Amino acid sequence: MFYADLHIHSRYSRATSRDCDLPHLDLWARKKGIALVGTGDFTHPAWRQELRDKLVPAEEGLYTLREGLHVEGAAGTERPRFVVTGEISSIYKKDGRVRKVHNLILLPGLEAAEALSKKLEAIGNIHSDGRPILGMDSRDLMELTLTTCPDAEFIPAHIWTPHFSMFGAFSGFDTVEECFGDLAPHIRAMETGLSSDPRMNRRVPQLDRYTLVSNSDAHSPAKLGRESNLIDAELSYPALKRTLDTGEGFLGTVEFFPEEGKYHLDGHRACHLRLTPQETRALGGKCPVCGKKITIGVLNRLEQLAE
Repeated sequence: MFYADLHIHSRYSRATSRDCDLPHLDLWARKKGIALVGTGDFTHPAWRQELRDKLVPAEEGLYTLREGLHVEGAAGTERPRFVVTGEISSIYKKDGRVRKVHNLILLPGLEAAEALSKKLEAIGNIHSDGRPILGMDSRDLMELTLTTCPDAEFIPAHIWTPHFSMFGAFSGFDTVEECFGDLAPHIRAMETGLSSDPRMNRRVPQLDRYTLVSNSDAHSPAKLGRESNLIDAELSYPALKRTLDTGEGFLGTVEFFPEEGKYHLDGHRACHLRLTPQETRALGGKCPVCGKKITIGVLNRLEQLAE
């Protein structure tokens, strides 16, 4: 049984700590007792080179930090494993609307990361940001991913975030099928995000068939594990994928209080306004301070799709 934090970022992503390198990620995983950590940002060439240079193979599909690179500070704790992961931002037009959706991809090794990155490089710029922005439909990104690596795990990220998610109020969809079309059956897990928890998500019947995962989306090593997953399975990529696909051995998650998340309620940051969904409806969706459209938060959007 172990804790896994699968969605993080490296120092090559925007607005991240310069300490988001492998030695410090290893250190903080040891401090917090996290056995399995996503590498994040596998698409970025410089980060991928660091992964090749500083990681060594462990169990099937997993890696550990190379000897001699460890930062002191958590002596005696188990050495964490790394699994190859990355987040991609897709911005595209579909059904007459601009869509902005983030997806998390897990891969069975660095060879798969190299192969998929080469194909993505032909589509857009993967050099400027560890979380690249591609003008690619989420459905087509999933098809390319699974065609290149059939063992990949494709997870819609922080699915309720207003601006960049599958169900987000600004540019999202109302169903998984609207977003992924004929490939929707290949989605087996969803990431709930910091502003919601699995119990909230279980109010939405269409999510009943998915494993609901939680991750830190850490932009600094100290944020590792602020949300994570408790898994009862062997440490290996095939076992991890089987758990995510079936829910067998998935024991639950470590959660923020959803109210601590940045987008839980509606409002306007600049106007210092925070509203419940009921208050937003009473105001007709207009900010009483500036008159502009209120940002619809996670709770409101979830209630729109709940039954």
